[in-house]
Amino acid sequence: MASTSDIHFGTDGWRAVIADGFTYENLRRVADAAGRVFAEDHPGGLVLVGFDTRFEAGSFAAAAAEVLATHGLRVKVSDRYLPTPALCWSVAHDDDAVGGVMLTASHNPAPYLGFKLRMADGGASPVAFTQRVEAALHASAPAVRGAFETIDFVSPYLAGLRAFVNAEAIAASSLHVVVDPLYGAGQTYLAETLRSFGVTVTELHGELNPGFGGLHPEPIPPNIDEARELVKRESLDAAFITDGDADRIGAADRIGAFVNPHRIIALVVRHLVEDRGMSGRIVKTLSTSVLVDRIAAHLGLEVVTTPIGFKWIYEEMVKGGVLLGGEESGGIGIPAHVRERDGLLMALLLAEMMGQRKQGLAELVDDLIAITGPMEYGRVDLRLDPTTMAAFVARMPELAPVTLAGLEVREVVRIDGVKFLLPDDAWLLLRTSGTEPLVRIYAEASSAGVVDELLAEGRTLTCV
Repeated sequence: MASTSDIHFGTDGWRAVIADGFTYENLRRVADAAGRVFAEDHPGGLVLVGFDTRFEAGSFAAAAAEVLATHGLRVKVSDRYLPTPALCWSVAHDDDAVGGVMLTASHNPAPYLGFKLRMADGGASPVAFTQRVEAALHASAPAVRGAFETIDFVSPYLAGLRAFVNAEAIAASSLHVVVDPLYGAGQTYLAETLRSFGVTVTELHGELNPGFGGLHPEPIPPNIDEARELVKRESLDAAFITDGDADRIGAADRIGAFVNPHRIIALVVRHLVEDRGMSGRIVKTLSTSVLVDRIAAHLGLEVVTTPIGFKWIYEEMVKGGVLLGGEESGGIGIPAHVRERDGLLMALLLAEMMGQRKQGLAELVDDLIAITGPMEYGRVDLRLDPTTMAAFVARMPELAPVTLAGLEVREVVRIDGVKFLLPDDAWLLLRTSGTEPLVRIYAEASSAGVVDELLAEGRTLTCV
């Protein structure tokens, strides 16, 4: 059994390898701690519990529900797998719900499972809340079990999605798209919703496979190469790809070119403002492209930059006046829908934009770049041995190169890892992952060649 100190909430929840750190014993300990905190704030309150398509996720959800119920809480569990945004939307739209628990490891590899906490508005739990949960952990799991109810969260959520978008615009597009849920919790749901609007859909990896067929369920290359190749081969209109719990999105255009989340954020912002007449602040994380700042400036919108993790974006959403929040990893949320990321909604809005403007995804990107100017982006994830990782973490606060890839370092930002700001909006960011034992290296510049040079410099700084 892991000690209390071995369980920590990272960027979004507690995650561990199934049958190693993520055991029924440890899950029940975490559920017990969460139940204590929910019950302290909301005695007798209602907590909703959901789960994704990972190994035994439904059984783990039931085990968590039994423990939550012992604290006098009323507990309802989804009757099937569902996307994290569906759980969040369900919490936000139930006046009695005081919070939620989602059993998922999001984009992590198949061996992982996790425990996400959600607040009464469906948003991610703030650091102060998860710190209270960690403090409430006991050394062993409780022996008592409570009762819970099983209900359908999925159908109302899908109805909410359909109500949020312009059905006529999507139907008028006559699109034929690929949907690839990467065996995750978006399977069948996004494809069925698009089909309900008259879109022709070819779905890949749309069946239950807890091992994800060997794929890493993160919607970036090379994980999405099969979808990209199919779009190109069949001359389809686009591909929409969601991650393991469908709160993130990636896309590809007609020729199979990857449309990264930075460009998706900028496209959706433009669509919401110019086509829908909406307005508000844009919130982005530190690793998100300057394209977002540039399109926001073009549209006269304020941009707020936060540390990495949607929980920081959520805190800005709580303050009000936010149109959209987005992060480099593909998590994009619109608080008018729910204060959480939603990969399905973003796919629907891209389809709506294509239909309303009568343009393909590549044309929409070209129009965007004509406004913002070109910027290329790259990311490398390094899995380091414990000794090298410890040395890097110790050295990171002192890193202060004068130049990188021949470019002057004009400013160093240390709010989340270390970010070096360079001329012409180029930058390099080094940080440790909050969900996996990795160092992530991010870079952006006006040319792919400079991005590659910056990533190489990042490797050197990390592993020296």
